[in-house]
Amino acid sequence: MILCCHCILKKEEGDSMQIGIIGAGKAGCSVGKYMREHGLPVAGYFSKRARSSEEAGTFTGTKSFEDLKSIVTACDVLCISTPDDAIAQVWSEIRELSQKFPEACSLRHKVLCHFSGSLSSDVFSGIDSTGASGCSVHPMSAFSDRFTSYRQLDQVIFTMEGQAEALRVMEELIAGLGNRVLRIRPETKARYHCSASLVSNFMIGLYQLGLDMLVSCGIREEDARRLFHPLVENNVKQMLEVGAAAALTGPIERGDTGTVERHLAALDEEDRELYKLLGKKVLAVARRKNPGQNYENI
Repeated sequence: MILCCHCILKKEEGDSMQIGIIGAGKAGCSVGKYMREHGLPVAGYFSKRARSSEEAGTFTGTKSFEDLKSIVTACDVLCISTPDDAIAQVWSEIRELSQKFPEACSLRHKVLCHFSGSLSSDVFSGIDSTGASGCSVHPMSAFSDRFTSYRQLDQVIFTMEGQAEALRVMEELIAGLGNRVLRIRPETKARYHCSASLVSNFMIGLYQLGLDMLVSCGIREEDARRLFHPLVENNVKQMLEVGAAAALTGPIERGDTGTVERHLAALDEEDRELYKLLGKKVLAVARRKNPGQNYENI
C-alpha cells in the first residue's frame, strides 16, 4: 500500500522509511539538515557533482550515493532539489531506470516530490503508469547559504499540490516537523512563485536602487546602508504586523503632489517609469487606507 500518515517513519515494524534527496544545493542541504535535526530518516544525497553530494552528506550526517540508481533503489521518498530546468530530465532518468531495472528500481508505492516554487507536479509526466505518486513541496523561504539557511525553517510555511497519495505522505511528514502546510492549485504555481519573487528578490532590487541614489548624492554605500537600516527594518516590521495599508506612509499616501513631482524630476527616464508603475500600486493601497480622501491630483 502507499505510505500513510502512520507509516511515514516505518514501512513495517522495525523497518524505517528512507528519504533520498537528489540535488545538493542550498534548498536540498537546508531541508535535509532540517529533517535530520527533527529525527526524520534521510538516507542521503545524490548529485551529478560528487563533491556536492559528499559535502551535503557530511553536513547532514547521511550518505552520499554514487549514482541515481543507488538512491532510487534505497529510498521510498525521493525529493528532487535540482534547478527547475533539470527536474523533468531527472524524472525522465528515474523512469528509465525503473523500466531498465524493474526489480531494483521499481517505483511502485514510492513518493516523488520536488522543491520548485514555480513548477507544479505536472512535471512528473506519466507517473501514474509507474505506480508512484508525485507532488510539489515548496518552503516559502529564501535559501542564501547551503549550511546556515536551515536554521530559519522552523518559521516557514510549506505549500503543496499534487496527487492525493503523495500529498498525504508529505503533508504529514512536514506537519510532523512542526511546520504549517497550505495546499495550492497546480495551475497557480507560476503566479504564486512570482509573488514571492516580488516581495523578496524585487524588494532587494528596490533597496539597491535606493542605495545607488544615495551614493549619487555623495554618501558612501556603507553609510547609506546604515542610514536605511532603521527605515527598512521598522517599515517591514510594521507591514508584517499590521498589513500594507496600515503601515503605509509617505507623499503618495498624504496626497503630496509637490513632493511626488520633485521625485519624478530627480529621476532619469527609466527610473521615472519604475516610480510611476510602483506609485500606482502604492496609490491603490493608499485609497484602501483612506477611502474618503481625494487622490485625483496624484
